[in-house]
Amino acid sequence: MLPATSKLCAAISYRHLRNMTGLRRQAAVAISQELSRLACRSPGPSTWIHQVRRRSSLLSSRLEEKPFSEMEMSYIKQGEEALQKSLRILEDQDDWKTETVAGNGDKVLSKVLPDVGKVFRLEVVVDQPLDVVYGELVDNMEQMGDWNPSVREVRILEKIGKDTVITHEKAAATPGNIVGPRDFVSVRCSKRRGSTCVLAGMSTTYRAMPEQEGFIRAENGPTCMVLRPLPGSPSRTRLTWLLSIDLKGWLPKTIINQVLSQTQVDFAKHLRQRLAQPVPV
Repeated sequence: MLPATSKLCAAISYRHLRNMTGLRRQAAVAISQELSRLACRSPGPSTWIHQVRRRSSLLSSRLEEKPFSEMEMSYIKQGEEALQKSLRILEDQDDWKTETVAGNGDKVLSKVLPDVGKVFRLEVVVDQPLDVVYGELVDNMEQMGDWNPSVREVRILEKIGKDTVITHEKAAATPGNIVGPRDFVSVRCSKRRGSTCVLAGMSTTYRAMPEQEGFIRAENGPTCMVLRPLPGSPSRTRLTWLLSIDLKGWLPKTIINQVLSQTQVDFAKHLRQRLAQPVPV
């Protein structure tokens, strides 16, 4: 089926390809060649990671017409770096330890990395199609404070091209003010490749958003969320969230570990509640 589909797409696009010039033609040729290669391969269990890593920016950068400034390019590269580092961490299946398993099957695992520290990995299944989950987490990013009690505000400071944004996030204080208000300035990169979506990010600096009074400027990353349709059930989505945060300040590691793993469990619960709400007409 895939080889036949590849040939059909090539035939349909031939007359359009003849009218293309420059980078757009190169990109179209690259897409056609990639389809042919995929048609000849048998996908393995970790194919989604390898495909996203190989093609995370090549085709989109070729199709991008607007020239970027040196600063914008540095942010784009930071987003790509966060994506690649996150996927390398997720690809390594060794040494993950279970932190908690909820009654509904939601699971949080963790491991310690020499150059990053302790990272947490949430594995959940959401009873909504991938496009719905992606739309809530990416298109409606600034509304996250409306439904996630751990977040006070998410604000997009700048959009760079199709895939990269600079954001300022204010985290709410934990119950009992065990961990006071934190804020983050992050570069975020979103990629869609076939049936897999990756939302990656890491802390950055942004002149227009210096440290804020009443908040400790924390750091995150590399971090990412991977969305894939559940095999055999395309109306459901498997969500994997890699979380890596340095909360700064004087906090015992036991408290930090407890707060971060609970934050992931709570996120899954509140996301489901949000997606279950009727869509406004």
